[in-house]
Amino acid sequence: MTQPTPPRLDVIAIGNAIIDVIANCPDALIDDLGLSRGGMMLIDADQARDLYAAMGPAREISGGSAANTLAGLAALGAKCGFVGQVADDQLGEVFTHDIRAAGIAFDVAARAGDPPTARCLIFVTPDGQRTMNTFLGASHYLPAEALDDAMIADAAVLYLEGYLWDPEEPRAAMRKAIAAARAAGRKIAFTPSECFVIERHRADFLSLIEGGEIDVLFCNEPELAALTSEADFEAGLAALRPKVPVLVVTRGADGAVALSGDKRAEVAAQPVDKVVDTTGAGDLFAAGFLYGHVRGKSLDDALRMGAICASEIISHYGARPECDLAAFVAQRMA
Repeated sequence: MTQPTPPRLDVIAIGNAIIDVIANCPDALIDDLGLSRGGMMLIDADQARDLYAAMGPAREISGGSAANTLAGLAALGAKCGFVGQVADDQLGEVFTHDIRAAGIAFDVAARAGDPPTARCLIFVTPDGQRTMNTFLGASHYLPAEALDDAMIADAAVLYLEGYLWDPEEPRAAMRKAIAAARAAGRKIAFTPSECFVIERHRADFLSLIEGGEIDVLFCNEPELAALTSEADFEAGLAALRPKVPVLVVTRGADGAVALSGDKRAEVAAQPVDKVVDTTGAGDLFAAGFLYGHVRGKSLDDALRMGAICASEIISHYGARPECDLAAFVAQRMA
């Protein structure tokens, strides 16, 4: 059997290309606007305009779940590539600049005309909880033709973001990427992203899992329950354990659990002086874990790296690292 050639990239990801618009707000505003506190909902262009008008002073920061994970990976020293769709507009230029400035390969051409580049309007309450409202815009229109099969085959891990499974075009692109990665003998990591995505596409996700297409699965505790229909945490783990080579489940303030074969690792949440903004905590947890995974670290060490990266991101606004993440992790791991 021919062995796969050594990969040039550590991780290539397919996901939404989004600009996060982040603003503080009082708890009452969440109720006044009828938002789903602490969750993520999809909105249309009119809703995006109305919610933006209701926001206080805001910060604009490049985001997108898989792109955030890559930013964390690149900051740790991994070689990464991104596949996503922006529009030929100002926010598209901002996203493109930011991801390339992070050292991540990004070559998908901007899309002309409407809809505009995606944006996520994030309301942050005094406890640091984020309520996200996402207008997916141009990211909905990532065509399968935008994929470079050779680039997919040249990465050790293909990382897929469940948020992008919803629209038809990017879903077809992801299926094409899975086939290219499998043909090259590469690993596939997947996150379902949110419970509402699982509700819409649970059959697809279970088909991927049961078909052996997923090597590393990331989810949080509610997503685990939604995937398995098991309210009991341990029962949910037991349902997926034999079907996924590596299963990673985050539990917020209660830490995280990882299972691989007969191995089980658990980690407590890292101490943080103050939780400022939980946006991107799961994305950076995935970054730390994947970095350890592709570098051959133990399950325990990879899990610790994930927890450390998550602690950095929740200590400030935005879902991209602001410190020397590699030095931060090395110090905490010592």
